[in-house]
Amino acid sequence: MTPVLSVRDLSVRFRMRGGRHIAAVGGASFDLAAGECLALVGESGCGKSVLASALLGLLPGNAQTSGTAVIDGIDLLAADERTLARTVRGRRIGLVPQSPAAHLTPVRTVRAQLQETLRELSGTPRAELRAAAVAAAERAAFPPGLLDHYPHELSGGQAQRAATALALVGDAPLLLADEPTTGLDRDLVDRTADELRRHADGGRALLLITHDLAAAERIADRVAVMYAGRIVELTGATRFFGAPGPRHPYARGLLAALPERDFTPIEGMPPELGALPDGCAFAPRCDRADDACRAVPPLRDGVACHHAEEAARA
Repeated sequence: MTPVLSVRDLSVRFRMRGGRHIAAVGGASFDLAAGECLALVGESGCGKSVLASALLGLLPGNAQTSGTAVIDGIDLLAADERTLARTVRGRRIGLVPQSPAAHLTPVRTVRAQLQETLRELSGTPRAELRAAAVAAAERAAFPPGLLDHYPHELSGGQAQRAATALALVGDAPLLLADEPTTGLDRDLVDRTADELRRHADGGRALLLITHDLAAAERIADRVAVMYAGRIVELTGATRFFGAPGPRHPYARGLLAALPERDFTPIEGMPPELGALPDGCAFAPRCDRADDACRAVPPLRDGVACHHAEEAARA
């Protein structure tokens, strides 16, 4: 079966002043099938949102990309802006943005934005727009009583739900949800996660970028862990959150840091992407680091670690 999205060796580098380059994403590869949710997790600054921006063609002008990312025969990394704007964004890829206030039009009400999106993406007749906007709002747990509010009149959580409602309109083959539960109470987190899951269950695909491992555990089929711009583990969610658990020491540390687990933080800080250490980027924080870690470990059998099996047995 052809995947909805196929990513191969996706890399993103930024040209900085003085000729310096920063590798924000390095060689990411994965497939995403219809009906599947892939959760992309990792600490802030690891490259998750940069990867999402690359898929949507929303990187700044100083970015350089390589590799391929194909959806419906379109290589997103090679497509021009016209193709991305007219046939990809909204139609093939729906986006729940990380910063909804920046994506909502400030001078138009939520209702007006929903109705315009419904007309454009779903062809909803004018006579049905009002009822369709209410249904779209309720789908994302956005209060219909706030539909005539402007974005600046919404709380952060309300703006997040409005952005989710807009992203779900059109039922794009791929939904890219970048921190979709930010600012939401736990019950709304669960409701939002479940609605995103229903999107995937309808024969579409979901790429969930999140710090919320509870939300990922609730709806993900697979988990991809990013560290310092690279995917260091890619495995099934059942294995990741259950037994035998992750094999990469960093992935195990993410789970151990949860309050409902060991509540033990990972020692040290993530490296700056512009000053990555030689070899394994996690080695300075890893209690298993040795001479072998002077070489960058390849992603092999779903994990990029010279000591993966030792970590899994610990």
